[in-house]
Amino acid sequence: MSKIKKAVIPAAGFGTRFLPVTKAIPKEMLPIVDTPTLQYVVEEAVKSGINEILIILGKNKKCIEDHFDISVELEQLLQRTGKTDYLKQVHDISNMAHIYYVRQKEMNGSGMAVLEAEAFVGNEPFAVLYGDDIIYNPEKPCLKQLMDAYETTGKIILGCQNVPREEAPKYGIIQPGNTKGKYTEIKKLVEKPPIDKLPSTLASIGRYILTPDVFDILKHTPAMPNGEVCLTDAIQTIADTTGAYAYTFDGKRYDVGDKLGYIQATVEYGLRDENLKEGLKKYLKSLKL
Repeated sequence: MSKIKKAVIPAAGFGTRFLPVTKAIPKEMLPIVDTPTLQYVVEEAVKSGINEILIILGKNKKCIEDHFDISVELEQLLQRTGKTDYLKQVHDISNMAHIYYVRQKEMNGSGMAVLEAEAFVGNEPFAVLYGDDIIYNPEKPCLKQLMDAYETTGKIILGCQNVPREEAPKYGIIQPGNTKGKYTEIKKLVEKPPIDKLPSTLASIGRYILTPDVFDILKHTPAMPNGEVCLTDAIQTIADTTGAYAYTFDGKRYDVGDKLGYIQATVEYGLRDENLKEGLKKYLKSLKL
């Protein structure tokens, strides 16, 4: 069985839920404290042992490339002014992984975004990480848990967690087959089911281990009425044929594609920052709203 060496991060969307700020700034670059959300996703892949990463971009997202590139003038300024801590931070960003880019020319769905990675991936299993979910686990990154699960099963793996029943209609929900520990066979993946027809509350949370046969399946997956090809449909085809598993990972997950989830992540990451936590605690306790 091939080891997983590559990760794909779709980042081409418009970020309409965060307008008006995303009119000029990609949602992936919105900071949690002082770090762009996309950097947390890249760091998760790197900490899981992956150092070849493809980011799928849309228009007007060159600042993402700039963020992960060397900034000679800035580094010279930081060196000259003796700001060595900041110098190490920006130097580490540009050296954390081999990062490649491709542009998705049309916003025609998650499936077509992943299909852009075919030449990069080749004939190997690979990881897909969506930037709307930041997962905190200082002991073992979510992606590493899924990579280990793939090595156990040899099947594609979806990172999942149970969500509150009232929140479940916002997600792709697993109709479960046999369950053993953290592993659940996927009978069906139901996209955003109504609350009275939920097959479970086990939700797909934007982390996948996929096999390269997904590319041929995506090429033959019909578009939905809105013209988009959904990755979920291709995963369902694989689940129906060779099989697929949901894996219930450990970690605190933040939905940073949602405004409330984004604020919660900012507050909690701030409370984990040694330089901020005491002042932030004092401020939060002082609030009388």
